[in-house]
Amino acid sequence: MARGALFAVGPTTAAVLVVTVGPGWALAADAATWLVALVLLVPVRVPHRAPAPGSGVVRDLREGWTLFRSTTWLWVVVLAFGALNAISSGALHTLGPGLAKDTIGITGWGYVLSAQAIGLVVTGIVLLRVSIRYPLRAGMIGCLFLAAPLLMLGLGPQLVPLVVGMFVAGAGLEVFGLGWSLAMQEHIPLEMLSRASSYDALGSMVAVPIGQLTFGPLGESFGTRPVLVASGIAYGAICLLTLTSRSVGNLERAVAEPAVSAVT
Repeated sequence: MARGALFAVGPTTAAVLVVTVGPGWALAADAATWLVALVLLVPVRVPHRAPAPGSGVVRDLREGWTLFRSTTWLWVVVLAFGALNAISSGALHTLGPGLAKDTIGITGWGYVLSAQAIGLVVTGIVLLRVSIRYPLRAGMIGCLFLAAPLLMLGLGPQLVPLVVGMFVAGAGLEVFGLGWSLAMQEHIPLEMLSRASSYDALGSMVAVPIGQLTFGPLGESFGTRPVLVASGIAYGAICLLTLTSRSVGNLERAVAEPAVSAVT
């Protein structure tokens, strides 16, 4: 929720800086926040933990890969998010700002991104009280809502519908975030969690720079709006295709074993 709150403030603040003092100073302010983060991290100390006998980087990678490829719901969702992240980074975050500048304006685009972050925060609060039986099923349905803003951008961007659409999309992404965390924490052995998370991060994020590099030329060749419409359709189709995997849709919450009280 703290991260989502900052995401809500950040885009609007950046948009205000861009239109008042210029994009160069906005980037300088961004760089300054990283320096502040560096100063805050300097005093952090991680307790030393002796490595397990026979452990090593190569062995850890091999064991992590064995777990990854043998856990169907894990590799299916990671493979899907490789494509989804490429689309969102390329279509929404590369083509989107350029189109928004000529339509709803820079400040309007800041509102749109902040609406997504507000959806994250509000849904995070709601999910403190709501239990999800099938975390990945709910999460992939939640991701499906991001297809709508992509289609809105391509068909004709208007500020209010985009703000509403991105708020709902943010809510859906928060459902996925919680669902994915639950699945990983409850169904991956604790001693393998970091290795599974490493392959998750690699597979999910490796396509982000690819999307950033390819969608610009695609927009130049086929037009920004047609590419955004196609991206929205593809995004929704990938989410629905992922749900056809039984291992994804039918993964349930782990049932906690009841605590055994001591008998005197």
